[in-house]
Amino acid sequence: MIKLIDKLEGTREKEVLVQMEEAYKRISFEQEQWFQKSRFTCPEGCGSCCHNFEPDLLECEALYMAAWLLENQSETAEKVGQGIFPFDNGKTCPFYNPDNPYHCSIYEGRPFVCRLFGASGTKGKTGETVFKPCKFYPLKELEKRNPPLAHRQYSEEEVKSIFGILPPVMSDMMESAVSINPENHDTVIIREILPAAIQRLKWIISMIQD
Repeated sequence: MIKLIDKLEGTREKEVLVQMEEAYKRISFEQEQWFQKSRFTCPEGCGSCCHNFEPDLLECEALYMAAWLLENQSETAEKVGQGIFPFDNGKTCPFYNPDNPYHCSIYEGRPFVCRLFGASGTKGKTGETVFKPCKFYPLKELEKRNPPLAHRQYSEEEVKSIFGILPPVMSDMMESAVSINPENHDTVIIREILPAAIQRLKWIISMIQD
């Protein structure tokens, strides 16, 4: 839990952050059920999804990421607030750390798409839950599974038969995010929205403390 939330008592921002924590807890809980039963997780040290990709954030995601940075990486937060990102190379997410085996330098503050990519299902044409292994997942590793898997879409019946459980559904999780800030569904890339979110939270906190 982000303790900084307590400094925002009486503000809309606190309400948003509390709801975001609940949404992220729900994802974590449902994914943990999926991981434990399916034993299907990302290959260790992969990070391929972070290349040539920069997440777009809803306002609520940007506020959560800003709050997480201010509480856990204050020096980085100060730099990002000025538009300076620690690992910005133009080829990966600006928070991708090539020297860390887990790569994401803001893992606990990461947005919905990063939490769900490769670890969620989607809805098929008739509304059933379907699952397709991440396109970056090594085929040789998929073929080692029992039964062997391929880079194709698996029906709900197949997923239940193979894994004994259905994964969280990405659209359901994203709906919960949109409902947090229903008047604004726009998304903006990290480098454009996050600096302002950090400055906004810093200003609000300073006003409350004064």
